Amino acid sequence: MPRFGDLEAAIMRSVWASATPVRVREVLADLQRERDIAFTTVQTVMDILFHKGWLDRAKQGRAYVYWAAASQEDYATGLVEEALEAAPDQAAVLSRLVARLPSEELVELRGALEEAKRGEGLT
Repeated sequence: MPRFGDLEAAIMRSVWASATPVRVREVLADLQRERDIAFTTVQTVMDILFHKGWLDRAKQGRAYVYWAAASQEDYATGLVEEALEAAPDQAAVLSRLVARLPSEELVELRGALEEAKRGEGLT
């Protein structure tokens, strides 16, 4: 899974942060708070993200509205899976990752593991 480029990541963060589908102009306005960028650049990258499967879109009037086809968690999961595939000892990598988690996230992780265990019928 390829990582997002800087602009792709900024666009996806903007889309993920929105509770409703967004127009290119809305994403542009969000991005322009931190950088000088052209409408056509944002439009082109959003079209690329659509064709890569990260954004969905629908025509609304003369413009498209976009929304995320996958969550930030889906993206992060793909990156972690890719990193684990490259590791000769996946358990050691996961163990080190877990050791770095704050205690409140460890509680959530334990709950998620228990839920996964119950879902698989394991004891």
